[in-house]
Amino acid sequence: MSVKIDIPPLLRHLTDGATTAQVKGVTVGDCLNDFVKQYPKTRRLLLDKDGKLVRYVEVYVNKTTAYPEEMVKAVNDGDEISLVYVISGG
Repeated sequence: MSVKIDIPPLLRHLTDGATTAQVKGVTVGDCLNDFVKQYPKTRRLLLDKDGKLVRYVEVYVNKTTAYPEEMVKAVNDGDEISLVYVISGG
């Protein structure tokens, strides 16, 4: 099963400028793990030491939020995953 990940600008310096990646998996977690295998340097900006999604990244599947169970959200062939970095401060 092939799923497309839209690579956000924040990660592109770690993906040789790639804007999308084709990954395989049946869940968002599978897809993100495949993405990290392709681009290992992105791991620290996506996953914590336990392999969980970092809290400042939101995941969308086909433009619909995957919250709150992002990593176990099922995906289908041809789906598109978008990663959005939440910026906060004051």
